[in-house]
Amino acid sequence: MAEKIKENQFDKVGVNPFNAPIPGESLTSSSDVPKSWERPPVYTKQDDCMEAIYMEVTSDGTLEELVTLIDNKTPLDQIAQVILYRGYTQGLWNPDLMLLLIEPTLYLLIAIADYADIKDYVLYEGEEDDPDAKIYGDDEEPIIMDDDEGQAPKKELEKPTEDVIAPSLLSKIKTELPEKLAKENE
Repeated sequence: MAEKIKENQFDKVGVNPFNAPIPGESLTSSSDVPKSWERPPVYTKQDDCMEAIYMEVTSDGTLEELVTLIDNKTPLDQIAQVILYRGYTQGLWNPDLMLLLIEPTLYLLIAIADYADIKDYVLYEGEEDDPDAKIYGDDEEPIIMDDDEGQAPKKELEKPTEDVIAPSLLSKIKTELPEKLAKENE
């Protein structure tokens, strides 16, 4: 007799497994209209990419949403992944440059979090449980040595002057961010 066909995992989620691209189908698409990631990238230098990321992240409306995401404990690495993958799919940079942008993008997000006075941001999911992230001996009391007699005085280090230091992208956070936040709050 006729047996009832069991419902499979694809039927449960409403997905047709046969409605997918054929392997190699992208190689047969028209070369007249290539995908954005199949063309030469817009940016080829890391500094130019970081400038574009900074401008996008601090644009009107985006900055406030970004600060809200960070404040809601969204891991910074996930935010960086979204930013960088979106830039890749838009053809702004190639995959190799995207990998080089991971670290500076995370530092940019950390600087924005610090500027917004968010000190307990989450760098990556599971960070608090990661034994490699713990600093052993950090909970110990420092040894105070009162006997400084007979030692040479410590030489004070001079702070570098402004003309020696090259302007940094992170310095823009202190100068431009207050103005942008003031515009959004008006």
